[in-house]
Amino acid sequence: MTYDEAVKYILDIPRFTKKNDAQHTRTFLEYLGNPQEKCRVLHVAGTNGKGSVCAYLDAMLRAEGKKTGRFTSPHLVKINERIAVDGIPVSDDLFCEAFGDTYAQVKRMEEKGLSHPTFFEFLFGMAMTVFAREGVEYAVLETGLGGRMDATTAVDRPEACVITSIGMDHMQYLGNTLAEIAGEKAGIIREGVPVFFAETCPESDSVIEKTAAARHSFCKKIGKDAYEILGIENKRIAFSCANAYYGNTTWTLNNIALCQPGNAMLAMETMRYLFGDEGHRDRWREALAEVKWEGRMEEILPDIYIDGAHNISAVEAFVESVPKDGRGNIVLFSAVKDKDYRKMISCLCSRMDADLYIVTRIRDGRAADAEELGRIFREHTDKPVMVITDLPEALGYARQNRNGRRVWCLGSLYLTGMIKELIREDA
Repeated sequence: MTYDEAVKYILDIPRFTKKNDAQHTRTFLEYLGNPQEKCRVLHVAGTNGKGSVCAYLDAMLRAEGKKTGRFTSPHLVKINERIAVDGIPVSDDLFCEAFGDTYAQVKRMEEKGLSHPTFFEFLFGMAMTVFAREGVEYAVLETGLGGRMDATTAVDRPEACVITSIGMDHMQYLGNTLAEIAGEKAGIIREGVPVFFAETCPESDSVIEKTAAARHSFCKKIGKDAYEILGIENKRIAFSCANAYYGNTTWTLNNIALCQPGNAMLAMETMRYLFGDEGHRDRWREALAEVKWEGRMEEILPDIYIDGAHNISAVEAFVESVPKDGRGNIVLFSAVKDKDYRKMISCLCSRMDADLYIVTRIRDGRAADAEELGRIFREHTDKPVMVITDLPEALGYARQNRNGRRVWCLGSLYLTGMIKELIREDA
């Protein structure tokens, strides 16, 4: 198959598959030759910050001279983004090769009466196939949804498990309380495998701690007392670490989001466990300073930012990070139907100083109705609200009417990816 044919096949998988259990994924991996056994795995779950933590781990591992693989989701523009080797998304040729190998084994499975892997399973199998072929030493795996039932949990014994902050998202699948959601995320914890997690609240923290204790796993909670934010300068956030292991020095990240030092600290503590006194902290510091995780408080044009915040806890973290310097702000917003966009909109209107709200519609069957979103904005603010359904037109309107203000685009990762694609096309 050509690259385009392979991508089309993968995108069509949800139309003819159903959710499979972990044993099915293990069987799938067996057909692929158990590629997961050829590398060390770091397994990352959580509600928000998973991708950033994966990027930080990947960068610091490479700084230690390790060959890395990274499997994350979703992609923003191109599906290859989900599978990276040494920090670089795989080429179209390598993607096709991995697709061919995976497809051949899936056909063998079907001949034996086994179910076809799901969309996520298929890509996970492709990723592990690539990592084995390329001689990856460490694979950083991000869960797709939850943890307990996620395909990535089919890896029996990772080197470490990492759980980022817990928030209200995907409640129809994971539960309606933070404790229930934490229980699903804590499902990645394996017997005797250490777990590092971000402090969120007692309700969710205790679930993770109890799960780790029941599975005889070392468990470390990383809270805000582990670091101190020193300030933001030249669009970089600086912080120091409380533990003497990291030295009396300043660490910087190529981002302005106040949540990112916590994500970095979580990754750093995992690295500390892996490498101890042999870890090259000076290299880690240099590597972290260069990480740019796309779609997270990312400045794509001067004073135009995109952020993947798509649930209430992520939006709350977003508004805390918006500079309060009197420059003025424009919000460009869209969402999908199954998100609690009413709470997100309420948060934006009550906790962020914006002069203009522009509501648009993403090109996806799950897109929320732009007129409905506009009505909700008008319920929560007396500032101007524009409903411009066509995304290119909405972005163009924001750029033309910026007048020195910053433009913040958020509400959906689909929106983030579509705006990135528009900007690339313009360039």
